[in-house]
Amino acid sequence: MVSQNRKSDWPADRLAEARAVIANVAHHSDHLIRLACNVLAAHGDTPAEREGAQRLLVVIDARRPVRRAQREENGRTAR
Repeated sequence: MVSQNRKSDWPADRLAEARAVIANVAHHSDHLIRLACNVLAAHGDTPAEREGAQRLLVVIDARRPVRRAQREENGRTAR
């Protein structure tokens, strides 16, 4: 059975996990880094944390090969 306290810890746990991914960015996939950045950009505690996550998203997106980025963009527009 899950206690009620665990439910309230959920957002804090996700933020902690996202921060851990960003802190050790060299050992994680771009996909996981992108997810962590999205969490921090939306729910970070400070404006600096949110801005830093958005900047890292730009860097990660710039690393994507052009063809892959085009395929992903075409897939998004087709939906």
